Amino acid sequence: MPVEALGTTASEWTVPSLGAESQVTGPAPSAGSGGSFGGMLGSQLESLATLQSDAASASRSLADGTATDPSQVVVAVERAQLAMQLASQLRTKSVDAISEIFRTQV
Repeated sequence: MPVEALGTTASEWTVPSLGAESQVTGPAPSAGSGGSFGGMLGSQLESLATLQSDAASASRSLADGTATDPSQVVVAVERAQLAMQLASQLRTKSVDAISEIFRTQV
């Protein structure tokens, strides 16, 4: 995916802001509607698995000598690594938050 497709130019690396279409309006979705937190978490874990699989296949093609663009392999591996680091940090923060809730005295 080119950098321009992410909403940035090649000379700057910024995170695109969330548009109004991504904000939740109205009541929270119910657990059965597929828009729950668990459903979102599951889809993101599937996305992480896909990124890891893509990086592995790109690495194999580079090792086999069939890769046409080595920079695309590096991008795929880095994208998978960053996604895994993010998932790991989210897990750590979640465990810390739950531990803090359990330590709270009522």
